[in-house]
Amino acid sequence: MQQPNLTPSRRGHRPRRPANLVDSRELLLRSGLEVLTEKGFSATGIDEILGRVAVPKGSFYYYFTSKEAFGLALIDRYADFFAHKIDRHLNNTQLAPVERLRSFVGDAMTSMARFDFRRGCLIGNLGQEMGALPESFRARLQEVLGDWQARFAVCLAQAQEAGALSKSVDVNQVAAFFWIGWEGAVLRAKLEHSPAPLELFADFFFAGFTSG
Repeated sequence: MQQPNLTPSRRGHRPRRPANLVDSRELLLRSGLEVLTEKGFSATGIDEILGRVAVPKGSFYYYFTSKEAFGLALIDRYADFFAHKIDRHLNNTQLAPVERLRSFVGDAMTSMARFDFRRGCLIGNLGQEMGALPESFRARLQEVLGDWQARFAVCLAQAQEAGALSKSVDVNQVAAFFWIGWEGAVLRAKLEHSPAPLELFADFFFAGFTSG
């Protein structure tokens, strides 16, 4: 595919954006998500991402001023994608609240198995690397995890109303517990190339539901 000319004008003005650059931006984000769910941010170079999709550096720097800006855009994209995945299951009123949670867990396990457990969670991966990442990532990662926890807390509160979870339980703490444990299980599943850590965590988590 012929690539657009991104050479700046002699007066240093930013070139106009050709229509097909939208496709280039999407390709870059998709490639970045694929690589970063497998590898670390620090270990991944821009050239590797570009090489996967045959996009020139000019296209990359048209949209992203730096690797840090690219990383923040990837966090936003992944956060949106995963929030929709969570909502698809937790807002399914055809199922009881606890079954919605089980449905999400089953889907997440299937997604990891599809890629032979080589890909993990982008948010978890970046959290593991935080000591070597730009400080701007910290607040955004915490915000994303907080959003996921809040969505779980709503479903857990519905489980309480349905009598599947004791009303003495703090649903916000249970939601936080889930994501702390789940991210650790994802890491182990990726390390072992096995669903066993995910299954073990899920068994213990759902065993904690009691009538109250």
